[in-house]
Amino acid sequence: MIELSLGEIAEATGGQVHPAGAADIRVTAGVVTDSREVEPGGLYVARLGEHADGHDYVGSAAQQGAVGALTDRVMEELPCVVVSDTTDGFAALGREVVDRCTAAGGLRIVGITGSSGKTSTKDLAEQVISRLGATVAPIASYNSEVGVPLTVCRLTEDTQFLVAEMGASGVGHIDFLTAIAPPQVGVVLNVGTAHLGEFGSREAIAHTKAELVRALPEDGLAVLNADDPVVVAMADQTRARVRTVGLSPDADVRAEDVEINVRGQAAFTLHLPGEQPVPVTLKLHGPHHVGNALAVATVAAEWGMPVEQIADALGAAGAVSRWRMEVHERADGVTIVNDAYNANPDSMRAALRSLAVMRSGEGAAVAVVGEMRELGEDSVAEHRAIGELAAGLGIETVVAVGDGAVPVADGFREAGGRQAHVCADTDAARPLLEEILAAGDVVLLKSSRDSGLRFLGDDLVGDASQDTDGDAPQATGTDSPGDPESTVS
Repeated sequence: MIELSLGEIAEATGGQVHPAGAADIRVTAGVVTDSREVEPGGLYVARLGEHADGHDYVGSAAQQGAVGALTDRVMEELPCVVVSDTTDGFAALGREVVDRCTAAGGLRIVGITGSSGKTSTKDLAEQVISRLGATVAPIASYNSEVGVPLTVCRLTEDTQFLVAEMGASGVGHIDFLTAIAPPQVGVVLNVGTAHLGEFGSREAIAHTKAELVRALPEDGLAVLNADDPVVVAMADQTRARVRTVGLSPDADVRAEDVEINVRGQAAFTLHLPGEQPVPVTLKLHGPHHVGNALAVATVAAEWGMPVEQIADALGAAGAVSRWRMEVHERADGVTIVNDAYNANPDSMRAALRSLAVMRSGEGAAVAVVGEMRELGEDSVAEHRAIGELAAGLGIETVVAVGDGAVPVADGFREAGGRQAHVCADTDAARPLLEEILAAGDVVLLKSSRDSGLRFLGDDLVGDASQDTDGDAPQATGTDSPGDPESTVS
């Protein structure tokens, strides 16, 4: 965090310092929305959320060592900058930090969006781009109106690159985020049907994702997925240069000779314009990472990284954020693939295709699926289609967990799937899985976050540390309304 006085924060946010004599107090540590995360010298942002009012925890923040708070009312427990709306005020504070870093050292920003794959691509981009210089990227899936300002407030004068993950659950959300962190490069991975119930149509989703490329400057770069016609069409909506990426022979940056091993890891030949083709072998699990790697390679090349270094950095990158294609091999020969942080029809299909190529020998492929939420009136049909796909891929067993996932089992049976089970909840699924799993089996867990399968996956692996991303229940309750690790699309 760049040091700022409360007076400077008030000027940036249009707020008022209370008491007036506190304007010279300086924030020397991080900015947080959870009082338990306050460090001495830090700033606490009190947000009003669905389940808690952060203003109730200003006193706790003071006890933890906060020197100030951003609030929407006068608080006596701590000096504060009072604004009309803390969400807007936090966004304005984030933009002030970005502007100061840009003025100090020419900060370069890449924004990444898409219906699926944002977090994995963000993690890959951070590992590759950090070879060029000091890089800041979001923790886990900090891609919302809370997560983006939390991320940019971690910038310092020495930061050269910012990787910004940008999600949305409605029109205008990405516009809001690009106003906080204006990107020079924008990556659009795909447009699917995630949160269709909230957007109303795939066209509305596409319009919202295109807010990223419409925000790019004339000398910027739009990186578009050549294998998604809806994304390619966004080229007409940006004034920036365009580079397409994908498996298509027409893509500007493409992968050829793609091979997937039995662990779901891809090897391919990377073609960048004007460069000699180079081989790339990924550690990451899942064929979908080929497209993610191409997007990251394009960004790295735009910022001057040699192609050989790009290939090496891509190959060295590993998984960072939890519950995204985590692969664990148990001592009894069962492989657990925990990809249950979140799910939508597109990411579910990608995960099932990964599962289909990961089994070997006589072992079975077992898909444990929970509900994909926020799909609106298309929910039953989308779940049934997932079951049909699982059967078509030759997956031997489907375990549907929860009422919302029952159509997956129905579609699997009707498409000729071998064995389908329905469990009321994860407590019922655990003993069933231990009964049916055998050496050589590969089991995938995939669901929307609130369906809870990620914790079932940890349990199957024997991992007791289930709270690594801070969203497990807390004994003291939460004062971080508006989850920074958002499930937005």
